[in-house]
Amino acid sequence: MRSLMPLLPRFGRCFVFASFVSAAACSAPPAATPTAPAKKLPAIVVGEKGAFPLKAHLESADIAAGKYTPAQFIESGADLFHTPFNGLDGVGVAKSKAGTVNRFVPIGPTGPSSTSCGECHNEPFPSSAGLAHSSVARDPEADGKPPFNVRSVRSLYGDGLMQMLAEEMTEDLQAIRNATPPGAARPLVSKGISFGRIARAADGSWITSGVEGLAAPSLATAGPASPPSLIVRPFHQAGNVVSLRQFSNNAFNHHHGIQSTERFGINTDSDGDGVVNEMTRADVTAVSIFQAAMAVPGRVIPDDPEIEEAVLVGEKRFAAIGCTTCHVPALPLDRRGWVFTEPNPFNPAAPPNLQAGQAPTLSVDLSSDDLPQPRLRPSGGVVMVPAFTDLKLHDITTGVAGDPNIEPLDMNQPAGSPGFFAGNRRFLTRKLWGAANEPPFFHHGMFTTLRQAIKAHDGEARAVRIAFEALAPFDQDAIVEFLKTLQVLPPGTRDLVVDERGHHKDWPPRSGRSGS
Repeated sequence: MRSLMPLLPRFGRCFVFASFVSAAACSAPPAATPTAPAKKLPAIVVGEKGAFPLKAHLESADIAAGKYTPAQFIESGADLFHTPFNGLDGVGVAKSKAGTVNRFVPIGPTGPSSTSCGECHNEPFPSSAGLAHSSVARDPEADGKPPFNVRSVRSLYGDGLMQMLAEEMTEDLQAIRNATPPGAARPLVSKGISFGRIARAADGSWITSGVEGLAAPSLATAGPASPPSLIVRPFHQAGNVVSLRQFSNNAFNHHHGIQSTERFGINTDSDGDGVVNEMTRADVTAVSIFQAAMAVPGRVIPDDPEIEEAVLVGEKRFAAIGCTTCHVPALPLDRRGWVFTEPNPFNPAAPPNLQAGQAPTLSVDLSSDDLPQPRLRPSGGVVMVPAFTDLKLHDITTGVAGDPNIEPLDMNQPAGSPGFFAGNRRFLTRKLWGAANEPPFFHHGMFTTLRQAIKAHDGEARAVRIAFEALAPFDQDAIVEFLKTLQVLPPGTRDLVVDERGHHKDWPPRSGRSGS
């Protein structure tokens, strides 16, 4: 009622109460006394509007002209990431084989959908992982019918550095590929990680059967003049996404129904929802930079001598039984790789993603004090990234039909092909930094404890799992206690290692304890 009070002098009190009493019950307003002309009152906007959080869509020309400070640009990306969009923004409709359908159904064309990225990426803190109810049933065929691949929601903390690691590794592998003459073979090694061997036949054609740990699209070749890309794909649990930009273009479309102009075209309504230009190219750049600038995970180690001793023992046992063969404790970023650049030079062109040269390159120093803390700092021209991964795909299943850890669909194969329906057994080595406070665990999110996830390892990791099971109970518990220290830290934390109160902690301890 208060919002209408400014209108009362124009209509008398009959306007407000006309729906409750007859007009006859209203007394006529007194005769007006000549006064100065009334000021024009502001119009009241009645109805609904879109939830787009910015005053206007971002434009690439404005970025190139320097109209946004880095802080403004990252804040715009955060708003785009966390705002719950609505149907007036283009949310909620998808096109599938069955035609136009509503996304918000229990199992839709790409699984349970959301109105914002932050709706699922919100535990234990905004932009991190998601609980079990956030898991996604992926339906690449877009027909709303099983089988589906169920995927848990993963954290975005530290992903800018993961993208840059993958870029540097890709550059290394491609350099080795380019130096391989016909009739020869070369080992593919980057940052101490072996990706097998690349070979060429005498006629120059490429032989990728010896390559390990890369997704099928990175091995595709059409002859001597068409070498395999050997791109390391650090995102999605089966390693089929190259960059945060590709991830964002995919997710806004798949999960919200928000379609970017770089993917679907300007003034194009591909999903038939009556809304066009739902995200500009610059909007996608902002949300990608926001994700890249997220703080890195750290460690939480309580000030308790017994727990400290268990953590020291657990870290040693973790390495001794072979876990660090795949969960490599840290990988080096050199060549100033801690400076994140957008667009990624290896963005796939189909479906469209911004390519290098199509827009000015933006750079963000991921070691800067101006970004959310904590950060990793370069030392001697290198940033060591303690993510506990090798960024390779591994088969950690039994390989036996019916194993719930085998996915029914291989999303690295063309949709509908025999390879697509053959299922998937290979998954990216889980980044363990931040993992402890981001349950549920494993690619499908079926496990609620770290011990369950450890004991589910099979295939290439079977020997390590058997070694874990052969350990004394205290040593098993110590490994779990070590893993529990690897956490996403509360916003505002400045130190990489803290105690249970969030205070700085020196680690390893200076007491000389070694966790023998």
